[in-house]
Amino acid sequence: MSGHSKWATIKRKKGATDQARGKVFSKFIKEITLAARAGADPNMNPRLRTAIMGAKSVNMPANNIDRAIARGAGLEAGVHIEETQYEGYGPGGVALLVEVATDNRNRTAGEIRNIFTKHGSALGEAGSVAYLFKPRGVIIVDKAAIGEEALMDIVLEAGADDVITEGDTYEILTPPSQLEAVKEALAAKPVPTQSAELTKIASLLVPINEKQAESVLKLVDTLEDHDDVQKVYANFSMSDELMAKLSR
Repeated sequence: MSGHSKWATIKRKKGATDQARGKVFSKFIKEITLAARAGADPNMNPRLRTAIMGAKSVNMPANNIDRAIARGAGLEAGVHIEETQYEGYGPGGVALLVEVATDNRNRTAGEIRNIFTKHGSALGEAGSVAYLFKPRGVIIVDKAAIGEEALMDIVLEAGADDVITEGDTYEILTPPSQLEAVKEALAAKPVPTQSAELTKIASLLVPINEKQAESVLKLVDTLEDHDDVQKVYANFSMSDELMAKLSR
């Protein structure tokens, strides 16, 4: 698991305030709206199905989900949202890929550039870091729920690529197209999951020290707090001891 993936897991375990939860709802609404443009039936639209699954995992009300689907499918009026991404480098040479959903591309571009600049970082050209990040499905399972061999039998047969042990959890890696099949195979046993999401994993990790880590995490947190930012991917790596220290 990349440093940023571990950090995201730590933040999930620490919980979220009502304000943060509202931001999470907003991000899922945008994702559902964008996904629904390819079809309002989640049974025929894998991206929409995954977005709905994620929204339900954070207890988003069903009517919010239904309205977002209706807007995306053109059944209900709403602001036009488009998706884009920004690429750049942070402290210590850490590569960052920022996925955005916005109704004003020019405004958002200026704000994202400003965030990078304020944190001693810089945006790069299109394609400068995107090649470092590969789309993957990631499912997190508590180690107390099942033994490793039994878990591997279930998920590998369902199409997963690998199972990685991380502390008190298993990280199951899948091709994006197999995420739901693997999750359904786990549910059928039944094996509870902590989370399941489509993400991007770095092929090359950059080790960083404590000073660099503090700066990188501040940059990532600020980007993730922006209303138009959907996801931030970063290829930093730090020791478990340092991550534990910074998460206190």
